Amino acid sequence: MYVGTLSFDLLLGDVRSLKEKRSVVRPIVAELHRKYAVSVAEVGEQDLHRRATIGLAVVSGDTGHLTDVLDRCERLVAARPEVELLSVRRRIHGDHDD
Repeated sequence: MYVGTLSFDLLLGDVRSLKEKRSVVRPIVAELHRKYAVSVAEVGEQDLHRRATIGLAVVSGDTGHLTDVLDRCERLVAARPEVELLSVRRRIHGDHDD
């Protein structure tokens, strides 16, 4: 069993309130969940208007499939015009990890 995680650090465009922030972040989270069946949520920077951290996790029995899903998720977020992807942190955990 392998677990892959991604953490996206995002800079949001012209957002002036937490309500506007939610209107940008929620569709991204929903699309990732719907398209790729990953567990995903906003996990950080909830009190800042123009920053967001989105985390996601995938479980698979095959590292090739896992890497493919993580790559697709990263491309989807990077292609969103309303956010700037500042950084991505990727980790893959397997049965051999302590």
